[in-house]
Amino acid sequence: MAAMVRYLTPDQVLIHHSNSKTNRKHNGNNKSILNDPSHDFSIDKTSHIENKGNYSSKPNQTLCSMCNRSDKIVTDPESGEIICSNCGMVISDKVEDTSHIERHIFTRGGQIEETRARTGAPTSLASHDMGLATIVGKSDKDASGKKIDPLISSTMQRLRAWDSRLKLNTPSDRSLRQAFMLLDTLKDKLGLSNAIIENTAYLYRKAQQRKFLRGRSIPAVVCAATYIACRDAGISKTMKDIATASNVKLKNIARVYRQLMLEFDYKVPNIDPVKCVVRVANKTNITEKTKRQAINIMQKVTENEISAGKDPMGLAATVLYISCIQTGENISQKEISNIAGVTEVTLRNRLKDVQNHLADLN
Repeated sequence: MAAMVRYLTPDQVLIHHSNSKTNRKHNGNNKSILNDPSHDFSIDKTSHIENKGNYSSKPNQTLCSMCNRSDKIVTDPESGEIICSNCGMVISDKVEDTSHIERHIFTRGGQIEETRARTGAPTSLASHDMGLATIVGKSDKDASGKKIDPLISSTMQRLRAWDSRLKLNTPSDRSLRQAFMLLDTLKDKLGLSNAIIENTAYLYRKAQQRKFLRGRSIPAVVCAATYIACRDAGISKTMKDIATASNVKLKNIARVYRQLMLEFDYKVPNIDPVKCVVRVANKTNITEKTKRQAINIMQKVTENEISAGKDPMGLAATVLYISCIQTGENISQKEISNIAGVTEVTLRNRLKDVQNHLADLN
């Protein structure tokens, strides 16, 4: 038996065994060997498949550029980031979500109903048409691929123009489009996740159904709904941050926020002061030891109920200032109050409260 080699891919060869007579007959013409129907390349006549080059059979692994490890890689589906849990390195921030590529509708018998199956982008509350509308394409060809007649093409252009106009025919559609354009801007400026955007869009649609928008500014309602969604998700975004990003007065957002809470009889959880400490600490040039010391002090403050009714950002600045004093780091009250967005008077008042209740900090 003689072995005959046939290339399958650039990196594989197929080793096939045939009898010596056939091999000698076609020894000078390799092309006729491959095209000869008498040669059976079925699985039972094939010896094995070998790799022609030094190609690794292992799948591609994601390595951290800082610590060169692949066993500590985690993926955050909300922010779309690939992070190394060992050193905190963000490897990629643009991950494609492949978990909702298509949707199948099943009947009671367990069969897929092809007429209602959908592939493509998922529906979203943050779109004025919820992602369900269709558009007239700009192609000059019909469904069979033939070019459209010039007379029909002008008619299609008019239909396309009227189709885009009719989608925003009602005032509610125009209001939703204006609101969600601002919401998309807030998402980029504040780095909000898709879950918060969907929750904000739900609150805005609910307010529109109850005719809460009458007599109120659309940007103020969007900002107030965004703040409620952030509080509900436990994200330390202040109302001042949202006002700065949206160019809306803080006073208007606060007023609409209070009215929304009364209208919906909605209760949001309090902001976690520890997250505020981490946020302020990341903007200052202090050591990790000081940050951990501040977190421990904030946990004591929370356990003793000193934080009740206090501004969490003011408490975070106070705790960081106390931690810097204990670890010997040089930072002024003015610097840390400017980073936290509070006044120096607030910082000194919170400092007195904390020192009066916690004797071990004196």
